[in-house]
Amino acid sequence: MTFEKQFCDMPVEEFRKHGHELIDWAVKYLDNIESYPVLPDIKPGDIKKKLPKNLPQKGESMNDILSDVDNIILPGVTHWQHPNFMAYFTSSASAPGILGELLGSVFNTNGMVWKSCPSSTELEETVLIWFRDLLNLPKTFRGVIYDTASVSTMHAIAAAREDTGLDIRKKGMSEIPKLRLYCTQHTHSSIDKAALTLGIGLEGIRKIPVDPEFRMIPSELEKAIKEDRANGFLPFCVVATIGTTSTTSIDPVNDIAAICKRENIWLHVDGAHAGVTAMLPEMHTYFKGLEYADSFVVNPHKWLFVPLDLSVLYIRKPEILKQAFSLIPEYLKTSEDAIVENYMDYGIQLGRRFRSLKFWIVMRYFGAEGLSDRIRNHIRLGQLFAEWVDADPLFERLAPVPFSTICFRAKPANWNDGKKIDELNEKLMNDINATGKVFLSHTKLNDRFTIRLVIAGIRTEEKHVLLAWNVIRECLNKIFNQSN
Repeated sequence: MTFEKQFCDMPVEEFRKHGHELIDWAVKYLDNIESYPVLPDIKPGDIKKKLPKNLPQKGESMNDILSDVDNIILPGVTHWQHPNFMAYFTSSASAPGILGELLGSVFNTNGMVWKSCPSSTELEETVLIWFRDLLNLPKTFRGVIYDTASVSTMHAIAAAREDTGLDIRKKGMSEIPKLRLYCTQHTHSSIDKAALTLGIGLEGIRKIPVDPEFRMIPSELEKAIKEDRANGFLPFCVVATIGTTSTTSIDPVNDIAAICKRENIWLHVDGAHAGVTAMLPEMHTYFKGLEYADSFVVNPHKWLFVPLDLSVLYIRKPEILKQAFSLIPEYLKTSEDAIVENYMDYGIQLGRRFRSLKFWIVMRYFGAEGLSDRIRNHIRLGQLFAEWVDADPLFERLAPVPFSTICFRAKPANWNDGKKIDELNEKLMNDINATGKVFLSHTKLNDRFTIRLVIAGIRTEEKHVLLAWNVIRECLNKIFNQSN
């Protein structure tokens, strides 16, 4: 080996060999995903105990590394790709998306400015127009890709703050009126984190009451805005949600938009999970008024089978977002700046992965029909599960099911002790998850412990939903038998 060669990358033949092995490993993993427990049966610290405490001084072989993946890493993995992963908001990666992720890593580009990777910039522009049209969004919306909805939302609220005209970019937050942001208690926690990050503070958030279906009440919003103006606050942003995190409830965006227009307040709509359903004509009723929003976030990595992470922010006034964040040091100036888009201007990050590549591959592989058919089937399965809950006297549903998330609990007849019912359902969920056959999560609705089941994985079929239902009932029966 020459002196120079010893400092080079992995040899090409070795890369080819292990690359083939890893693809074969991935195929085997996905093909046998149902043989794994969805949730690993391990205790905190079990993985760390098996890992070396110190970095090896000499490089190790890929054979040894991949062996440790099998023997140490794999036993501690929660299998989000499993068809019976039905917790949180499922994020499953399709095979085309996985290949796109691999290709993006091979290029390893940084799309901070057009010149740093023209394909990254122009593919992002193109694929977000495709996606905008697929979702029937206004053509006045411009898209930007970020990593997660938390970051997309933070940028949207930053744009709303910039749109007040208070010159916060220059002067900061020290000498401005108290800003007020409005949402409900069912809005995602990323809104609170954005308020923390942007200097608005938790006291700058006002939670608007909801109706029995967990939707924001427009008249209460109007009342809150009026009170706040009278008390010296500056209302600047309302966050409405189409598909809230706990229940996938749908705020009345059309009515909220009318208030925001009248009061000159920025309207941001969170559709991180359920926003993709806008591609379905039968779902359009849930998106009425979205055309009046100032910004809208939707995550293809949640319910469109794109590998984590990829979130899209659509914004009506991209120039305001650019005004809030654009800084161009000399070393990043290029001769093309006047005629191209530089995505570094639209956020806090400079480095930008080639995320649009995997999204483009997924959209092209499945097409509009393939994507729509898969989402439509998940909604069908969600309605089917809701019917089973409604028909069983031992269970009750605690929220509407507009999409494919079902909120329910065990509620035997003549059980009226709220604490006892909560304890039963917490144990029931833990017992279900301990089987390794299904993974569910929970929330609280009106202070009641509520089990959530989400159907959004690309590998989930009706047989998996039926398995989940049978496991739920079997675990409940075991609890009853043990208590007798």
